[in-house]
Amino acid sequence: MTLAQSQPNTSALEFDCDTGNYHTFCPISCVAWLYQKIEDSFFLVIGTKTCGYFLQNAMGVMIFAEPRYAMAELEEADISAQLNDYEELKRLCEGIKRDRNPSVIVWIGTCTTEIIKMDLEGLAPRLEAEIGIPIVVARANGLDYAFTQGEDTVLAAMAQRCPTSEEVTPAEKEERSGIQKLLSFGRKKEEVAIEETPYHDHPPLVLFGSVPDPIVTQMTLELKRQGIKVSGWLPAKRYTDLPVIDEGYYVAGINPFLSRTATTLMRRRKCKLIGAPFPIGPDGTRAWVEKICSVFNIEPQGMEEREAKIWESVEDYLEIIRGKSVYFMGDNLLEISLARFLTRCGMTVQEIGIPYMDKRYQAAELALLEKTCNEMGTPLPKITEKPDNYNQIQRIQELHPDLVITGMAHANPLEARGISTKWSVEFTFAQIHGFSNTRDILELVTRPLRRNDSLKDLGWEKLVKEEAKV
Repeated sequence: MTLAQSQPNTSALEFDCDTGNYHTFCPISCVAWLYQKIEDSFFLVIGTKTCGYFLQNAMGVMIFAEPRYAMAELEEADISAQLNDYEELKRLCEGIKRDRNPSVIVWIGTCTTEIIKMDLEGLAPRLEAEIGIPIVVARANGLDYAFTQGEDTVLAAMAQRCPTSEEVTPAEKEERSGIQKLLSFGRKKEEVAIEETPYHDHPPLVLFGSVPDPIVTQMTLELKRQGIKVSGWLPAKRYTDLPVIDEGYYVAGINPFLSRTATTLMRRRKCKLIGAPFPIGPDGTRAWVEKICSVFNIEPQGMEEREAKIWESVEDYLEIIRGKSVYFMGDNLLEISLARFLTRCGMTVQEIGIPYMDKRYQAAELALLEKTCNEMGTPLPKITEKPDNYNQIQRIQELHPDLVITGMAHANPLEARGISTKWSVEFTFAQIHGFSNTRDILELVTRPLRRNDSLKDLGWEKLVKEEAKV
């Protein structure tokens, strides 16, 4: 089989590559949500003062909060090899153990550690054995394509730390089941009723992707409705509760930027990846659940009615965006999933800019995008990898879309030219997965359009146009 034959059939979609710069945040920003997700962790970012300034500004930590991350700032003596890397990191990690005593310390490598060839993977096992705390090394540096891939790097490293069933003692299994019972305390009656639904007999399933606890609960219950049991999530709420992963386990991703984690689970842990669209929007959530059901030979129940009910509940938002156009400049690797969802909402996607396109991992999402465009009667959008922003802005001025979803750097210049924008980073931090969060996505998408309508009602449209000309 040739390489061309092994690629998914996406010939109907047009792909292009601008070979422009990567206009995204640095991937070390993944610390912002991962340290909150993994409650017993501590993240040590090893870089320069520039990295520290970025984290300090990007994360916006409250002055009264005490976040579980820190900067190991490299000085000139470190870079020129006048100091011993092992001794310096040992001193810092011993201080972290003394002050915080975390279950795991995650070393986040940066561009500087790559350039000076710092052997973090070689230092970590020796130091881990000496201080008695697991040390996970993740090179989430700015050499990646998008800032969301920082999470991908960390989860790929943690996937190799997940225990096998032989490594978990009966006492640990009992403790884990006790924690699950404690987490189920105080749930709604509907959720308890779903919990009582019997499971089908199917191979173990592990889901991967860092999402807030409410999303974990919702997606677990969605599968439980179909009689599918989720054996664990990567990452878990606590590092000590990482899911058991044996050879032959099935895994499914919840975000489109986790291709490195998927590859690690398949190659290193010998898992079977379920290639499904991602559960963003009611259409994507239904396709995600149905794909998992089909792999386990389970007939999904009530999915069509459930999706239709969600669409009906957000009709007030759909009226605002139906028939309008949207343009993605490319930032967080969520672009394909969001474009597919907005197409189903009745919008026309003029172009999808994306920093990096893994056609194998996103094959099911690309197929669903093509199918959605055909069903909605809208033209297939062009997908531009590594877009050149100068060329994109020229195309935006020609097309004049109703909405541009872009990185923060280009929002104000586009607004000054009379083009409505939405920050793409907001979709990264918002809860956008599952059926029940459809309204939250549409709230973000329609906000600039509703703002413009309010300005028109106030008679400011003429003033805005005059300012745009200036």
